[in-house]
Amino acid sequence: MSKSLRAAVIGVGYLGRFHAQKYAALPDVELVGVVDPNPERAAAVAKELGTAAFASHEDLAGKVDLVSIASTTESHYRIARDCLAAGLHVLVEKPVTVTVAEADELIALAAANQRVLHVGHLERYNPAWLAVRDKIATPLFIEAHRMAPFKPRGTDVSVILDLMIHDLDLILPLVHSPIADLRASGVAVLTEGIDIANARIEFANGCVANITASRASTASLRRMRIFQHHEYLSIDFGERKIGLSKKRDALIEGEAPIDSESRIEPPGDALLSEIQAFVATVRGEAQPGSCSGRDGREALAVALEIERLMRKQ
Repeated sequence: MSKSLRAAVIGVGYLGRFHAQKYAALPDVELVGVVDPNPERAAAVAKELGTAAFASHEDLAGKVDLVSIASTTESHYRIARDCLAAGLHVLVEKPVTVTVAEADELIALAAANQRVLHVGHLERYNPAWLAVRDKIATPLFIEAHRMAPFKPRGTDVSVILDLMIHDLDLILPLVHSPIADLRASGVAVLTEGIDIANARIEFANGCVANITASRASTASLRRMRIFQHHEYLSIDFGERKIGLSKKRDALIEGEAPIDSESRIEPPGDALLSEIQAFVATVRGEAQPGSCSGRDGREALAVALEIERLMRKQ
C-alpha cells in the first residue's frame, strides 16, 4: 500500500461533512481533522468520524498533506491561498473563487509551489456523464437544462455560479473552441440575485450551446442533449439515464431514419470518485477528466461574463 496521506476538511457544513466522510473511508488516507467557524459543528463532525476539530485552517500547517475546502465561496481564495503557501495540495469546491484574478493567483501559487489545485465540479464524475464522455467527438449543438427547487443554501451566489457553472464546466472543454458570441438574460424571482438564467454561447468552430438554469422550480431536472454529425446523445444526470440516437446507414421505407437506444447507468458515488481522483493526482497519477484549477478558472470566467451581461439588462 502507498504511504498514507494526511487530509483535513475546511468547512464541514452540508457538503463539507460529506467530504470528511469520504476521506475517513479511504484506506490510504488519514483524516487528521476538520475545521469550521462553528466550533459545535466542527466538534460534532470530528466526533462522528473519530478525528480532531481545529479552530483555524492555519493550525493545519505541518500536520496534513492535502485539504478539501468547502467553506463559503467568498472565503475560498483566502483559505486556498494560505494552504497552497503552506505547501498543501488543495481541492476547493466550485466556484473556485469570486474573481478571475483570484483564481489566476491560486493557479500561479500552486504551480510555483508544485502543488495540486483541483476544483470540485461534481458532475464530471456522474455515472451518466462518464458513460458518454468519450463518445462525444465534435458537438454541433448543445442544449442543457438544470432546474432545482429553492434552497437557502447556495444563495450567497447567483444561479449562474450556483447551478449553471456545472454545465459550463462540462461544455467548455468538450467544445474546446474560443467563444465568438455570448448572449444572456435572467431574472430575480425569490432572492435579490439572479434565480433564472439563460445563456446562448456561439463558439468559433460553429458549435452553439443553449444553457438554462433555475433555482425557482417545483422539481429537480438536470439534462443535456448533445447533437453531432448523424447522431445525438441525451444525458439525464439525475436519473443516470443516457440515450443515443444515430442516423441509419441504410434507410428503410416507411420507418424513421434513426436507431435509438437508452439505458440507465448503475449508481455511483461521484464525490468519492472526485476525492479519489484528487488523491491519485497528489500521488502523481494522471487522472483524465479531473477539474484542474485552470478548468475551474475558465468556467468561472464565462459565468462571470454571463452575470455581467445580465446586469446590463
